Amino acid sequence: MSSTNGFGTAWLGAGVSDCVRTSAKSAVEWPTVGLAIVCYGMFFGALWVLPVWIAILVLGPTIALHASLTHEVVHGHPFQSRLANAAMVFPALTLTVPYARFRATHLAHHRDEMLTDPYDDPETNYLDPVVWQRLLAPMKTVLRINNTLAGRMLIGPLLGQVMWMMSDFRACKAGDRAVLFGWLAHIPALGVIVALVWIAPLPFWAYFAGAYLGHSILRIRTFLEHRAHELARARTVIVEDNGALALLFLNNNLHVVHHMHPNVAWYDLPSLYAQNKAHYLRRNEGYVFTSYRDVFRRHFWRAKDTVAHPLWRPRG
Repeated sequence: MSSTNGFGTAWLGAGVSDCVRTSAKSAVEWPTVGLAIVCYGMFFGALWVLPVWIAILVLGPTIALHASLTHEVVHGHPFQSRLANAAMVFPALTLTVPYARFRATHLAHHRDEMLTDPYDDPETNYLDPVVWQRLLAPMKTVLRINNTLAGRMLIGPLLGQVMWMMSDFRACKAGDRAVLFGWLAHIPALGVIVALVWIAPLPFWAYFAGAYLGHSILRIRTFLEHRAHELARARTVIVEDNGALALLFLNNNLHVVHHMHPNVAWYDLPSLYAQNKAHYLRRNEGYVFTSYRDVFRRHFWRAKDTVAHPLWRPRG
């Protein structure tokens, strides 16, 4: 998940609102609650039951799933109560992503007219070309590696976390109390996980390894969610996958559908896409991959685009 500084809520297409057949939000969305129970069951199993190396392999997808559930919570699921939603994902399984900071930055990311903006999109990996030119050669090399899927999975979690924390540290120094509160509120959520790992037989290093694996898995989803394009509506991807990764990402691989209908529950996204596929692909100008296998084949070793935003024009 690390959805922030990878280093308006959505537009609604003409006619699509007439095609949405999702029912009114129920008091409790039980598929999401059930998945949360499974997620925590896997978490406790990894801490207390499984051998170390198997536990690490289980923790990776478990933590990725918890991050996806947190994304659902940010968009108002599965309860009608915001407090109940936040409580469901309170323990900081990811270790390094404060809920309040993720919520603030992700909702800011949903201003679609700002997508990929090097300054106003908190989740972009693009840099202002002027900033890029000023970087030292070693840093440019690191960022170029990070622009391949292999690099994004290997160094992306660490690089993104460092860049995010540096940005938030500067905000705190400038007096941004909301950012400071977000990190302070993270302390008890992190404390729950530290306490549980402390009393569990699983060593701390193994949990850290599982957490890093979880962040690495999440980078598969975020790697090409958005591209540089003159049209804001054409910047958001569709990955037509219905396998294990789609489940871990709670169908957020159908990303343009999510951006157009951010309040629709994860389990309704596939049918919504199937009913209106041609429209969504017209809206995003055919920015589509047939599966995550296709993504790996095309971009595991090859950059998807440049680090410097190829279409960036400074405002004013």
